[in-house]
Amino acid sequence: MQTDIKDTYLKSVKTLCPNVTENELSQFVSKLTVKELKKKDLFLHSGKIQKEIGFITTGLVRSFFVNQNGDEINVGFYAEGDYVTHYPAFITQKPVRYSIQCLEPTTLVCLSYENMQWIYENLPGFERYGRLIAEEILKRQQARIESFIFETAEERYLDFIKYHPTIFNRISLSNLCSFLGIERQTLTRIRQRLTHK
Repeated sequence: MQTDIKDTYLKSVKTLCPNVTENELSQFVSKLTVKELKKKDLFLHSGKIQKEIGFITTGLVRSFFVNQNGDEINVGFYAEGDYVTHYPAFITQKPVRYSIQCLEPTTLVCLSYENMQWIYENLPGFERYGRLIAEEILKRQQARIESFIFETAEERYLDFIKYHPTIFNRISLSNLCSFLGIERQTLTRIRQRLTHK
């Protein structure tokens, strides 16, 4: 079972880094662990140092923080094929500001910070992999920031449906509202308006 899970992950690695050798891949695999979490389990606690980065093979998680009023504010949803991390805090090994919680039973292939450093030092083919992952995470963060600067609530909602069709029906309306930065009644009005268009 664990071999199948790691193979799923390795396919994504080979897609990004086709020139990595079989020897490098086998050394890379030896540094991986598999973690199985239940719905509502936390992969990452706010205020703690993230010891490992996770790749989702099955399941769905959310990234959130608790504001001054005690409300949980969602900042991201991640499903199969996504990485689970608060990357800036992970690479600096500083305490994270977010918690990451499973919305479904989730299986992750994990790589510790120490093993990641070993891989960069000993398997040069994986430096490209690390750079591409960092670039993807940066692009997502920038898109999220700009969505609040340049888009209306309705545009953010439509973008979410367009870019996350596989998870749109897997999250609750309250989680979606929190992510979009709108009240529940506002989302209801938006959906009614779109239905009548």
